[in-house]
Amino acid sequence: MNHLGSRLKEERKTLGLSQHDFAAIGGVEANAQGKYESGQRTPRSDYLAALSFKGVDVLYLLSGHRTPLRIESLTEAERIVILHYRALTGVDQDAIGQLALSLSECLTE
Repeated sequence: MNHLGSRLKEERKTLGLSQHDFAAIGGVEANAQGKYESGQRTPRSDYLAALSFKGVDVLYLLSGHRTPLRIESLTEAERIVILHYRALTGVDQDAIGQLALSLSECLTE
């Protein structure tokens, strides 16, 4: 699987969407989504633009580098969580990361 395809699949699963539902956001059929994820086809710019309007990080899809979040875009609750996280030891941060991963995987199953 090419990198763009694997990142598309990752983003789709993070959102907890089927290929059909994710494809609909981009204005394509589910079989096209499958081909994008497998690397058989490359998505067009209008598809990527539609995904970006739904909050998908298109820079990450294309480059593998996340678009930095602006502090102003965080809610107060998100800001507090981040501040508490940063105060933890490395071991505790790793544990929180594993917990968040486990919880997000439960949402996509």
